Amino acid sequence: MMARPKGGSDRRAAIVAAATRLFADDGYDGVSLRQIAREAGVDSALVHHYFEGKEDLFAACVELPAEPDDVLHGIDEVASAERGRFVARAVLRLWDGPQQRALAAFLRGTISSTVRTHLLGNVVQRRILAHIVDGLPGDDDERRLRASLAATQVVGFILVRYVVRLEPLASLPLQDVEDLLAPALQRVLTEPLPTETDQNRTVAKVPTRSKPTRS
Repeated sequence: MMARPKGGSDRRAAIVAAATRLFADDGYDGVSLRQIAREAGVDSALVHHYFEGKEDLFAACVELPAEPDDVLHGIDEVASAERGRFVARAVLRLWDGPQQRALAAFLRGTISSTVRTHLLGNVVQRRILAHIVDGLPGDDDERRLRASLAATQVVGFILVRYVVRLEPLASLPLQDVEDLLAPALQRVLTEPLPTETDQNRTVAKVPTRSKPTRS
């Protein structure tokens, strides 16, 4: 049987630890506050005492070095055709700023932990990517796909420029980098995606080599 935490700080820490485990295993939508309380060995009312709700508790499990709402402030008013440049500029403003070292340390620490990686994935999906693709054309599945593709562009860029520091990208001026990154993001956010028919047509065009016949 799980021992009940004693002091106030111990109880709060136990709740955060239990929530971290459950969110990592089952995702944000698959976990209830009642489950978290049971996992932490506390009454569910105590969870509400320390946290305003599940979103607040989730944020406590992943302490981001920057607030996503601040970084993406104003994106709701940006036209679809300018969304890629807005995101590129926001990424550069954040990562080329005074928080760069803290951000790099956070990223290194996160990708070295399976639990933290899963949690970060949930945070990125809910608090960042959902805002980036909000209002773009297409259904929910298409927007999720576009969001994932945009994430590959941004995460790859961050790793190469700020973590691995691969030249010449690591030393390019900000405006040059923005002019390169923005169109790449815009393509995956708004330009037509290859359809299954297009893919089948491409495969059909690939010539097949016939096997030599034996005499």
